[in-house]
Amino acid sequence: MKEVDARGLSCPEPLMLTAEALKNANGPIKVLVSEPHQKTNIEKFAKDKGKKATSTEKSSEFEIVIE
Repeated sequence: MKEVDARGLSCPEPLMLTAEALKNANGPIKVLVSEPHQKTNIEKFAKDKGKKATSTEKSSEFEIVIE
């Protein structure tokens, strides 16, 4: 599983990194972000691309798996 570590980055960097990873991925990708609004943006982006996004909160960070 490809992992995108976008923790601590400012928008739109997490979204740009996710888009690039989705373009090149053959399977699911895991995206790590540190802000709730970034999680929401990534989930919406995945849905717009016809993908399923599952989020979990780990301490004060978020892990989104896009399939």
